Formats: sequence, structure tokens, C-alpha cells
Amino acid sequence: NKWRIVLPDNGRQWKQASTFYSGNRIQTTKYTWLTFLPQNLFGQFHRLGNLYFFFLVVLNWFPQMEVFRREITMLPLVVVLLASMIKDAVEDYRKYQYDKTINFTKTRVYNK
Repeated sequence: NKWRIVLPDNGRQWKQASTFYSGNRIQTTKYTWLTFLPQNLFGQFHRLGNLYFFFLVVLNWFPQMEVFRREITMLPLVVVLLASMIKDAVEDYRKYQYDKTINFTKTRVYNK
């Protein structure tokens, strides 16, 4: 068995801090079920390449600028966004699983 050792600072400071920080839970995940899509898209469009392809898609919707079919122009952007979303979702799920194992390990608390 692996044990985590927690050494609290006995005294007033610990009691005052414990009212502000009620839990000792570790959370390294970036997304929740509700925030995954908006936060991920926001992060994806901070990349210059994705903005360039989005700009091409927008230009292609105007009949005067249309070079290819609209769907073909959207294909590279959609493929890159989906691949990045899947990668981010898998990474975040692995972080969630690791956090869960850390949070449920037995701890030994030393009290002076």
C-alpha cells in the first residue's frame, strides 16, 4: 500500500485556513462536461493555423470568392479541430482518472 503523509501545521493558522480550504482534493483537469466544447474551441482558435483555415472557410461562403465547394474548404479545419478535441478529451480523462486515484489513497496524518 502506498500512503500519503500529510503534516498539518498545528495552531491557529491551521484552524483559520481550514475554514477557507475545506477540502484537500487534487484537481488537475481542465474541462467539465459542460465547458469542454466552448473552452476547447476557444483554445483551438487561438492558434494561427486554425484562424487561417477559418478565414478561408468564411471567404469561400461568398460567391465571388468561392474557389472550391464550401464543404471541401471546411474539411481540413473540421478534421484538425476534431483530432485536437479527441486528443484533449483523452488527456483530460486520463488526468481525471489519476486525480481520482490520488484523492482516494489512504493518508496518515501526523498530529503533534
